[in-house]
Order: sequence, then C-alpha cells, then structure tokens
Amino acid sequence: ANMTCEWAKYNIQVNGIGPGYIATAQTAPIREGGHPFNDLVMTRTPAGRWGEPEDVGNAALFLASKASDFVNGHVLYVDGGILANFGYVKGENDIPE
Repeated sequence: ANMTCEWAKYNIQVNGIGPGYIATAQTAPIREGGHPFNDLVMTRTPAGRWGEPEDVGNAALFLASKASDFVNGHVLYVDGGILANFGYVKGENDIPE
C-alpha cells in the first residue's frame, strides 16, 4: 500500500495479480493423472475448471489498460472464485430450496 500512496502522484498504479490454479505444462500431471488434488480444484473452484494462461494474461491487459486507471492498491485474484469458496462444500452448504 505504501508504493500505491507514494507513486499515485505520478499517475502510476500499483496492483498485483493473484493467480489461482492454472493449466500449464507444470500442472498437467496433476490435471491429467487422476491426482486427488485435481478433484479438489474442480470441486472447490466455483468456475468448475482450472484457469488458462489467457485468463491471467487478460487480467494483466486490463490492469495495463486505460480501463483500470482508477484501480490502485489492489490484488486482482484470477482464481475462478476458489478464495471465495473456502469453507463451502458443494452439496453440504447449499441453501435449501
């Protein structure tokens, strides 16, 4: 936050990207090998999928664009909602109909 405050006068925004679980060559053995962690990612991520590198790239493009001029001191989590889902287990915490 300190850099955000110090550099704002120069019209420099200080933000970060917090990537979630991203489908890359490094994560392929987990995603494709029947690893139990893949099941955890798939069930705990509201988006129901691993992120793609393009998802993170698009967030970077947004933060580098004019559209984000008033976004400052922020971490943009690109995680399919998994951080919002801690403590929630699909089917166990659902709101009754």
